[in-house]
Amino acid sequence: MSEAEETLQAFIEQLYAQAPEAAAQAAQALARFLRYREELLRWNERVNLTAIVDPEEVLTRHFLDSLTILTAVDPPICRLLDIGSGAGFPGLPIKIVRPAWALTLLEATARKVAFLRHVCQVLELEGITVVHGRAELLGRDPAYRGAFDLVTARAVAALPVVLEYAAPYCRVGGTIVLPRKGDSPEEMEQGLRAADQLGLTLEAQLSVTLPGLDDGRYLLLWRQHQPCPPHFPRNNAAILKHPAGERLGGC
Repeated sequence: MSEAEETLQAFIEQLYAQAPEAAAQAAQALARFLRYREELLRWNERVNLTAIVDPEEVLTRHFLDSLTILTAVDPPICRLLDIGSGAGFPGLPIKIVRPAWALTLLEATARKVAFLRHVCQVLELEGITVVHGRAELLGRDPAYRGAFDLVTARAVAALPVVLEYAAPYCRVGGTIVLPRKGDSPEEMEQGLRAADQLGLTLEAQLSVTLPGLDDGRYLLLWRQHQPCPPHFPRNNAAILKHPAGERLGGC
């Protein structure tokens, strides 16, 4: 077993520490991760899914990084939305170790949607909905608006933009967890202003300090303390041209 596999296995075992038949469940999860990696790298030869192609780095920079969300929020039952899921991160790794959670993967690119549906079938995972659509459009659909306990998005957009994508989906009292790195102080300040417009409060910024992930990563935890105002999300052109929290007129 490689060092990266041992690190991932140890983290999985920690997640299952209090579960009945913990060793068997952890072993099944690790087997699924290894099959997931196999499918990811095979499909990546013809579909642009990831720039990370080293098998060891897939384990740390995709799988382990995704699982760090559970160090911040880990209820027994959860309705989770992963926006811009791409190759399934962070939603699918979380689902592998939290099979009771209901997961929705939202992705705008058809080829990535095809991969997501394929890998869910190969891994024999249930309770997953893969949606082909755009976040700013689906966020106005009553079937999805305010429907999720936990919303996440990884490497999708600048902080104010991703907050506008995410907030409409989060129920009041729910949580948005964003894995981030490299946000400037100015972007963070604008994100805080955007959050105020979107009914969000920043609850915590948690450093990610797991082996292999020592490049300044952190998690931002936001609480949806009131419903997202109905005029959000705006169309994508407006979101990108004038992101939420923008100071206009030099103010």
